[in-house]
Amino acid sequence: MRLNEEQVFNANTSHVENHNKAFNYLSEKLIAKGLNVDLILQKLTTFQVAIPSWALGAGGTRFGRFSFKGEPSALEQKIDDVGLIHKLTKTAGAISLHIPWDIPQNYNTVKELAKSHDLIFDAVNSNTFQDQKVSKESYKYGSLSNYNKAVREQAIAHNKEVIDIGNKLGSKSITVWLADGANFPGQNNFQTALEHTQNSLKEIYAHLPEDWKMFIEYKPYEPNFYSTVIQDWGTSFLLANACGEKAYTLVDLGHHLPNTNIEQIVATLMSKGKLGGFHFNDSKYGDDDLTVGSIKPYALFLIFNALVYGMEHNTHNPYPSWMIDASHNLKDPLEDLIQSLEAIQEAYAKALLLDQKALKIAQKENDVVGCQEIIQDAYRTDVRPLLAQMRYKSGGAIKPIDAYRTLQVRNKLIKERGSNSIASGL
Repeated sequence: MRLNEEQVFNANTSHVENHNKAFNYLSEKLIAKGLNVDLILQKLTTFQVAIPSWALGAGGTRFGRFSFKGEPSALEQKIDDVGLIHKLTKTAGAISLHIPWDIPQNYNTVKELAKSHDLIFDAVNSNTFQDQKVSKESYKYGSLSNYNKAVREQAIAHNKEVIDIGNKLGSKSITVWLADGANFPGQNNFQTALEHTQNSLKEIYAHLPEDWKMFIEYKPYEPNFYSTVIQDWGTSFLLANACGEKAYTLVDLGHHLPNTNIEQIVATLMSKGKLGGFHFNDSKYGDDDLTVGSIKPYALFLIFNALVYGMEHNTHNPYPSWMIDASHNLKDPLEDLIQSLEAIQEAYAKALLLDQKALKIAQKENDVVGCQEIIQDAYRTDVRPLLAQMRYKSGGAIKPIDAYRTLQVRNKLIKERGSNSIASGL
């Protein structure tokens, strides 16, 4: 299914007048503060977030999965769904494939389809946390860290294959996340497991094309609960340094213990030039994979404050790769992704409003109250008219969720694909 310009235009019709009033009002306020509204809109327009191929269907928990009707059962349908989201939001201009869940059957066809939706292929993701039907060895006791050399070699070979697949599609990076770890004391030797992991990552790194990057993800617990091999940003940072200049740490918002100061982690990594990618989601207790900004919107804003500062001042750090990494257990997956994109753009826009010069002065003067006032002034600004203007001028929807429902996208997908279609992957 595709949406054309006329459909989006018609969906916008009833909102244009109120939108113009809201945007003009906000624009005048921001200009009065000395802000360049056109520059902010330009930055919002170029800020594109990748949608993972597995996220277009219903998620689930270890207790069960409740399927959503009209799910994309093939990679081509997933690309079409990302195209729908991008058509409405104008900020989802990339798709991130998870291998082996979504291996193209015809690379040229898949590339042309993505291009027709104005999409590029972002980082490819490997999978050594599950045993595949064709796998000779099992990852039950680890993959890149496994004591068994044959298992490690299989996991290394898989990651190399993922790089080759991504290279054919025009991707420029691979994300490696390990479920490796232990559930009980004494199950693993910590030093041996880390050494095996480092050596394995070095072999994968050596297979990277010259213009590629490798992102190393970390997670404190789950599926192993006594230890995980790459449990925090420091271990990821250590491994990235050991691999080389093309290896970076990837930060997932859900992969932290409660109350971790993620914005400080972001600032530290960017100062060292080692923040490579970012996975967006939200959580209440752990790696809940909830809609971005649905639980901790202020924390998301503070993280973006660190990101915006870093992107301006840490030019030795490459421009980060952005992706949503959430699970849609109850909501329509496409609506959930649209809400996440809105929350990401909102946090980014507010961070762009922050008066960094005034904040620097207040910091030097130890004006703690002044610092808080400056930060919260930006956070309390309703930037939604800015986001709507960016979409409207780019040919997107003023109100994406409203347009999605007005155009009855889900009902049309069900009519095309049926009620029993199930997305590959999770």
